[in-house]
Amino acid sequence: MGSSYRAPLDDMRFALYDVLGAQSLFAKLGFTDATRDVLDAVLDEAARFNETVLAPLNEVGDRVGCTYDKATGDVRTPPGFREAYKQFVDGGWSGLVSPVEFGGQGMPHLAGVPLKEMIDAANLAWGNFPLLSHGATEALIHHGEDWQREAFLKPIVDGRWTGTMCLTEPHCGTDLGLLKTRAEPNADGTYSITGTKIFITAGEHDFTDNIVHLVLARLPDAPAGVKGISLFIVPKMRVSRDGAIGERNAVRCGALEHKMGIHGSATCVMNFDGAQGHLIGQPNKGLMAMFTMMNTARLAVGLQGLGLSDRAYQNALRYAHERLQMRSLTGPKLPSKPADPIIVHPDVRRMLLTCKSLIEGGRVLGYHAASLVDIAHHASDATEREQADALLGYLTPIVKACLTEWGVECTYHALQCFGGHGYIAEHGMEQLARDARITTLYEGTTGIQALDLVGRKLLQQQGAGLRVFLGMIEAFCTEHANDEALAEFVVPLRAAAAESQALAMEIGKSAVGNPDEIGAAAWDYLFHSGYLALAYWWARSVVAAENSDRPAAFKDAKRETARFYFARVLPRTLSHAQAIRAGAPSLMGRQFDTEGV
Repeated sequence: MGSSYRAPLDDMRFALYDVLGAQSLFAKLGFTDATRDVLDAVLDEAARFNETVLAPLNEVGDRVGCTYDKATGDVRTPPGFREAYKQFVDGGWSGLVSPVEFGGQGMPHLAGVPLKEMIDAANLAWGNFPLLSHGATEALIHHGEDWQREAFLKPIVDGRWTGTMCLTEPHCGTDLGLLKTRAEPNADGTYSITGTKIFITAGEHDFTDNIVHLVLARLPDAPAGVKGISLFIVPKMRVSRDGAIGERNAVRCGALEHKMGIHGSATCVMNFDGAQGHLIGQPNKGLMAMFTMMNTARLAVGLQGLGLSDRAYQNALRYAHERLQMRSLTGPKLPSKPADPIIVHPDVRRMLLTCKSLIEGGRVLGYHAASLVDIAHHASDATEREQADALLGYLTPIVKACLTEWGVECTYHALQCFGGHGYIAEHGMEQLARDARITTLYEGTTGIQALDLVGRKLLQQQGAGLRVFLGMIEAFCTEHANDEALAEFVVPLRAAAAESQALAMEIGKSAVGNPDEIGAAAWDYLFHSGYLALAYWWARSVVAAENSDRPAAFKDAKRETARFYFARVLPRTLSHAQAIRAGAPSLMGRQFDTEGV
């Protein structure tokens, strides 16, 4: 039977229009075609495509998976996946937010985010194929030469080709300074790329005839470590400077990884045996282009956690209304039935409300981060662009790490609501739980996001993004300081913000004497920041709901969910603060050995 999915269009529209003011923002940034009518049409059609085309393929993709032909190196995707991709391309979805000059529709980045969330909820494994193309698109837009954009970017934008990111090697993942893949210069200005990459999503498939690999490699005279890494375009089929397709390149899928989840996503070992490549950007400056790809990908992976959470919650909520077990502690609610629905039990409500508060708050958090991409690139005021970029840098690791970890939590809660029925395949909950797990790992683990937040965004950049965010919170709290109806949110929000600032200063002082304090505090500070961010957006959501023309039931639901969040979820910050203040000695004071293992 599996799980089902319906796009939460009402709450998506609330986040876009009521909380974030997308209409006025797009008009201000010059996106004249991104009107309410157009955006609503995009949302409606995206919902239809995902509910009727992608969602029914989710269980098939998990059960059948991808298949690998050892003789040819070809990969076949699950039944229906290729046909769904053709519909996706024919519908114009591949170029929705890409620039018009490269064949895209030129919509704001934020306009594409609800589509991304729907795809991830409907069929996460399938969604990884266009996701990797988006990363390649961003790298080529910002770092490619004119001829590279013409030859490689346009076919990716219109969906004829797809892209990949080839970073990880068998001996190194996050530590790219250990990278061994070589790039030898050729007389014609190209390079011969040799090496092996692993964990390459969409590295080989049957969607398109050509796949554009973006590969990190070292030039012969490259400095050691991360300062000696360059980025290369290495297509599956050779492409000349005028865009003509030539012979098969010396790149081949060597194996498919056997994974815990996302079975419908082709995760490949890719072998480059002197494959022809083209340098992107400057020699030994590949990390700059890589982070252009990775930062947008990290926001996108955060949305994967959000989408899976929402699908799991939808199914758990429906089941909680249907499943009859035991009686309410306060007496029968359905005396005519043999038992009450499990929605009456406090623990079931705890799990469902936790999911609801993390999903709806997380949706606004993720959508707001996407809006900052548009502001940073298109705002007319330089200071506004600078502040948006700083805030985006601060929020990116929070969005990626928190929304994915909450995705694991929410799929767990949803499965738990089903009891033993959640553990068997029939209801589809165990697939969602398995699929969710990878989101905390790829595009940088949760620990890496934490180090990025504290080590880079907080200390190296002196908390520029944090200051912008704390300023937003303070402005909101000051504006509503005398609103008695909001005091239950404003007072704890202001207190949590003050604690976040104090913790940042304490970490900075401790790190001067002991660098281990950065790593010891990072994970807890990341989640303290995530729960603070959700508190802010929940308070904003209550105000937005009250000021909207939505029904009273909608407004009441937002306020009650916000109350639950502030009462039962936000206090998690207290344990995170205590852990931070325990310092590095509580982690680093003991030596581990292998005795007793």
